[in-house]
Amino acid sequence: MAQKYIKKILEADVYDVAIQTPLETASNLSDRLKNNILLKREDLQPVFSFKLRGAYNKIKNLSAEEKLAGVITASAGNHAQGVALSAKKLRIPAIIVMGKNTPNIKIDAVKRFGASIVLHGESYDEASEHAYSLAKDKGYSYVHPFDDPEVIAGQGTIGMEMLRQHTGELDVVFVPVGGGGLISGIGAYVKYLRPEVKVIGVEAEGSACLWAALEAGRRVKLRAEDLDQFADGTAVRQVGAETFRLAKQCVDEVIKVTTDEICAAIKDIFEDTRSISEPSGALSIAGMKSYANRENTSGQTYIAVVSGANMNFDRLRHVSERTEIGEKREVLLSVTIPEKPGSFKRFCGAVGKRSITEFNYRYVEGRKANVLVGIQTSGSSEDKFKIIDRLERDYKVTDLSENEVAVLHIRHMVGGTAGGLEDEHLFRFEFPERPGALLKFLAILGSDLNISMFHYRNHGSAYGRVLVGIQIPRGEMAKFKKGLAEVGYRYWEETNNLAYQQFLY
Repeated sequence: MAQKYIKKILEADVYDVAIQTPLETASNLSDRLKNNILLKREDLQPVFSFKLRGAYNKIKNLSAEEKLAGVITASAGNHAQGVALSAKKLRIPAIIVMGKNTPNIKIDAVKRFGASIVLHGESYDEASEHAYSLAKDKGYSYVHPFDDPEVIAGQGTIGMEMLRQHTGELDVVFVPVGGGGLISGIGAYVKYLRPEVKVIGVEAEGSACLWAALEAGRRVKLRAEDLDQFADGTAVRQVGAETFRLAKQCVDEVIKVTTDEICAAIKDIFEDTRSISEPSGALSIAGMKSYANRENTSGQTYIAVVSGANMNFDRLRHVSERTEIGEKREVLLSVTIPEKPGSFKRFCGAVGKRSITEFNYRYVEGRKANVLVGIQTSGSSEDKFKIIDRLERDYKVTDLSENEVAVLHIRHMVGGTAGGLEDEHLFRFEFPERPGALLKFLAILGSDLNISMFHYRNHGSAYGRVLVGIQIPRGEMAKFKKGLAEVGYRYWEETNNLAYQQFLY
């Protein structure tokens, strides 16, 4: 089946709008990983994403009658811009359906290419259903973001370019994965010409739909409430039917990476190119680093696809904060020390001459104090454990580097305990970034429940992170959670979270 795509890829005429992007050596990464690292710079496309290739190839291959009727798609990201620019180039009408919570920066980006915008629904699924309905009623051609042979062939031109640009030794190609269009197109071409080369997909661990499908042996639909939106360009609930059939033939492995690893990869790309990738665009680098460390390789040649650079400027703060932990260059610790004269000085002496990235000190009862401290490390696990081992000689130490409540919220809060507050429960939410989201949440609380703590952080994405303390009397929890289900926001109860209990409870 994969072989039939070779002719389609070779015939795909995407260069009316797309460019042949460079394949660049990443010198810093190569030195650090002791392998030859090459970056395929799809972030340099006119819409700063590879999506332009597949969208244009699909639209150009429509019949004259279909072009006259116009095209439609559902997308709030790179695919929307690819469809809009392709339609503008071919002088045909384009309609883009987006969710009502789509940030204005994405709406404005699509409008600049002349497409009509329809805002519908609260999620991608609702927007997609509406787009399909409009296509059926109005006769528009639907341009699927990944599960379409022409779209797959368009993305496959990246594989064709890579093998023409690099004719020497090649061991592994790393590709970001959302719905599978990019990796199935690249994989089909690479495996046909160079079957010895590994093709490895990389997914965010909170949206790993291809990994789940390969594990199950069938397409699996992830639960919407569990879908992590940090790498929003690849946050897809289910891999495509056609892309999954191809992936089973062409993909050797799928690696899952964390948010912190993605943030560290964004920094890696910046240090080698002085450009800033979006989270989805940096997936391949995060997966490549994980693979190189796991396999302990040296002297091999890897190509990683930097798939896009459409990121809100506001998100950079969050990325910067998470990068040090992602690179294992910061350890975030909770340390309990005695509350007595000289104790604080002795603790600082135990830390030694290391750079401190975070320091929060809070007195607690029993003549003790809790210290939340961030300490820079060399990046090695050995150095991290060396710090912890040194502190544990004298203190009780807990590593909070992987604790989302501590990393996202508590390190940015003033701290302090409520003192005798009854029935407080802690919840972590993702609120959609749109007017009325907070009011909708508060409406379910009514006037019966008291909010005892509230901390909100905007990361420049479609969702804000909120930490809420709520006094919920015994017997009222079932009613409260029923209300949460009606609102539909993703949430996690964190009442037993150690960071909360030590610094805020």
